[in-house]
Amino acid sequence: MSAPSERGPGQEVVGWKEYLDLPELGIRRLKAKVDTGARTSALHVASLRYLAEHPDGTSEVELTMGVDRRRPERRVTARAHVLGRIEVTDSGGHPETRPVIETELVLGPIRKRILLTLTDRSAMLFRMIVGRKALEGDFLIDVSKQYLLRRWHPRPPPDAPRAEPSPDDR
Repeated sequence: MSAPSERGPGQEVVGWKEYLDLPELGIRRLKAKVDTGARTSALHVASLRYLAEHPDGTSEVELTMGVDRRRPERRVTARAHVLGRIEVTDSGGHPETRPVIETELVLGPIRKRILLTLTDRSAMLFRMIVGRKALEGDFLIDVSKQYLLRRWHPRPPPDAPRAEPSPDDR
């Protein structure tokens, strides 16, 4: 068994902040904070609209995400399947019940399914935090570094949803 500081086979070293993709939600190159103090990952959602409730307690939602703090007009809208709700204690120590979805995370060459809570992070510097459950087994964190995987960025599939361009991009 290797020591925690040794890189295992298939593990990538990440910095304390990285760019990532959430292709099923149409999000590409999202700046995220790697946060081992958080158990579950969290994504900023500007609005959440419930479309359908299912007998098993799950639901379908339409979520609108502002993915760039400096360009709030840049939004991505996607549909997701809410698996349920969990209680999370936020960074201020306040309990909050959040919807949970499962989606694909692409961080460097690693693609994996993760659980992601949806919340209002508009007051936070990062629109997403990547918690330790999403990191375990595949990543080691070097807290003195940032954007170690920025050069690794495959093109999205042609049918992937895209962010609406802002007026400046047209």
